Amino acid sequence: MFQILLIEQYTLGSKIILGIFFVAMGYIFINYGMKMIEMGFVLKYKRPLYNHFYFRLRRLNKNQKYILTKQVSFYNKLTDKEKQYFEHRVASFIIDKDFIGRDGLTVTDEMKVLIAATAIMLTFGFRDFYIGIISKIVIYPKAFYSNINKANHKGEFNPRLKALVLSWEDFVQGFSDENDNLNLGIHEITHAIHINSMKERDVSSIIFSDTFKELSALFAKNESLRDELKASDYFRRYAFTNQFEFLAVAIENFIETPQEFRTQFPEIYNKIRQMLNFNVKGY
Repeated sequence: MFQILLIEQYTLGSKIILGIFFVAMGYIFINYGMKMIEMGFVLKYKRPLYNHFYFRLRRLNKNQKYILTKQVSFYNKLTDKEKQYFEHRVASFIIDKDFIGRDGLTVTDEMKVLIAATAIMLTFGFRDFYIGIISKIVIYPKAFYSNINKANHKGEFNPRLKALVLSWEDFVQGFSDENDNLNLGIHEITHAIHINSMKERDVSSIIFSDTFKELSALFAKNESLRDELKASDYFRRYAFTNQFEFLAVAIENFIETPQEFRTQFPEIYNKIRQMLNFNVKGY
């Protein structure tokens, strides 16, 4: 009798183990299959199969929602459903990052919401919106001394420290005029997104990184386009410092004056739009 019980327990245990094995293998095959299907979709359409899928949507508190509504024009262009997604992402971004004030500055809800909203605006077409290479956001009242090049800076991204560093005075100035193609937050967060895309292999990072290579190849083979860019006064001179700065300036222009950008440089505009997977009214 004892032996029969042992055999039955052994058989039951084996069935459980086999069941777990087949469930795990099924998950692996389904997951692999979905990745293969999505990569085929990405290669064909240059965008993720989907962006938004959440088990539970986070909400902002009343004051944070008021700040978003009153100060972020991009948010007000969205549909009601998109606004819910945007709020969820802003709330999640705020929770995920450490906001640190320097030189006596006290970090406020306004600072958190506006900085997070800028990051979410730029990554709204991404599936992974966290920009994992940023772990802390350091805010100074005004321009600050940087040890990187021993000079005063308005903003910088330090990948070694995973720190986005901003002058609040200059960040706010970027919000004050939405048509001057000058926005510190957009510029510095673009640098972080760019570096993050070179390190990560999620679908949005791949699209961003690959499209940047396409853009670089376009400039390399099209001398007349390069000459046209330099002759134009649409991009400020700082854009021609290097390819990283050009991209950051180009995305500032893309966000603030999309129609002018599309009219003057449609090829570049379309690459930026593809890079960000931007599908928002007005773009």
